[in-house]
Amino acid sequence: MSRQHLTEEQIQRMIASDPEAPEATADQLAQARPFTEAFPALSDAMRRNMGGRPKAENPKVAVSLRLDQDVVARFKESGPGWQTRMNRALREAAGL
Repeated sequence: MSRQHLTEEQIQRMIASDPEAPEATADQLAQARPFTEAFPALSDAMRRNMGGRPKAENPKVAVSLRLDQDVVARFKESGPGWQTRMNRALREAAGL
């Protein structure tokens, strides 16, 4: 049976029948705590080690800008990376 055609009732039966993923009880949910509270040291270590995205040499600035639709469409036509290509074109136009 395709998952697209499962009814909510069928899905709930499948969930209930999975011994490795039992549904949490109301008591368990009432005792639940956020990960950062339950494991503060691990949470801090993960946050320090992940560090997020590396700092850019030339960080970007978010702006709100109104452009002609056909200009945006032309850049989007070239696929992913269109914003980088638009930035490059603006840098060239600005003589940078």
